[in-house]
Amino acid sequence: MNQNPKQNPHGDAQDRPRPEDLASQYAARAGVKRTAHGSIDVLSSVGGVQGLSESIVPGLVFTVLFTVTRDLMVSLVAALAAAAVFSVVRLVSRRPLTQALSGLIGVAFCALVALRTGNAEDFFLPGFYINAAYIAAMALSIAVRWPIAGVLFGFIRSEGTEWRKDPLRVRAYSLATWIIISVLALRLAVQLPLYLAGNVAALGTLRVAMGLPLYALGLWLAWLVSRPAAPNTPAPQPGPAR
Repeated sequence: MNQNPKQNPHGDAQDRPRPEDLASQYAARAGVKRTAHGSIDVLSSVGGVQGLSESIVPGLVFTVLFTVTRDLMVSLVAALAAAAVFSVVRLVSRRPLTQALSGLIGVAFCALVALRTGNAEDFFLPGFYINAAYIAAMALSIAVRWPIAGVLFGFIRSEGTEWRKDPLRVRAYSLATWIIISVLALRLAVQLPLYLAGNVAALGTLRVAMGLPLYALGLWLAWLVSRPAAPNTPAPQPGPAR
């Protein structure tokens, strides 16, 4: 006689992903890279020179053209064209398209927002919401004792999630996460008044300067403050008396 075991309505606990596994998967996909010496590779982590260009050029093209021509449509089309060029370059060189396509979609969405409102400064509006969402997510990660910096840097340092067992490491990674939050908050504090004033030239310029370059600086500082303490070296023992 065939027996049908009673099914667990909640599923097998062994099939559920553990927080440690989810953290490792997130860290592996976050794009944070390490050098051959095991330290963080800041430039590679922000996409390298090409990634920086893909982040900077469309917004810079929009800002310069609108400042010169005051023509919203021409400026938006040029920004979209610049983002599309990067996608084509990656396609031709057979490099991963993820970053370039996400950038193109982001520029297209910003252009749509500005086109619907007719205000050039609204090209930068979605970025404020994205910044605010990152700040909220990182603050929440600190509150639940899974600071984002620990998830990323713990992966690079081969700590895995073992750092969560050490209150000192949790505090260090919380401080590192607060540094990254401060970078994002600084963007809002500086750029929001320019947006409200409709100063497209200054807003676009600071958006470039406070984009990936400033984030890279914050990432580097966060790495430094969260370094594990060096292991204690035993003091040399005195030799036998002569």
